[in-house]
Amino acid sequence: MKQPLRIFSIIVFSIIGFAFSGCGVYSFSEKSTKMDPNIKTVNVHIFGNSAQYINPQLSPNLTDRLKQKITRQTKLTQINDDDRANLIVLPVINNYSVTTSGISSTNGQTQTSINRLTVGVHVTITNTIKNDTKEFDVSHSFDFSANKSLNQAEADLLDEMVRNLSDEIFNRIFSDW
Repeated sequence: MKQPLRIFSIIVFSIIGFAFSGCGVYSFSEKSTKMDPNIKTVNVHIFGNSAQYINPQLSPNLTDRLKQKITRQTKLTQINDDDRANLIVLPVINNYSVTTSGISSTNGQTQTSINRLTVGVHVTITNTIKNDTKEFDVSHSFDFSANKSLNQAEADLLDEMVRNLSDEIFNRIFSDW
């Protein structure tokens, strides 16, 4: 009596699993996006930099990471020609600033304990098929000890900055189309 019940349970759960995977309620693939099926090519421009302070490693690393993410998680072909691209991505780093976010007091003296690096990116996306342009801003803050110089903090935070910003930009690009 236990064997038929077990077989029945396996069949029911399999049917439910296939039903949910096929109807879009749940997807087993990270590659699913709301992308217009007519869009086949993308041109991701190198991240421009109009911030007052420029981290020379940030722009190329962000560009590479975003291109890799698009290649791995979409079916788009990357090209370097705006005239043939169905989707054009124009990102610009427009904020790279440090502020004090934490203050401590030791022996009656006030000291900075935590600094915050804020990085902002303005992105313009052009869908050449629909002749539609969208713009959005992404900004992230990264805290670091005031005992570190900005150069030391940048070295420690670069991978996190690149990962967080490229993920956010990717999600914003492919959530609205």
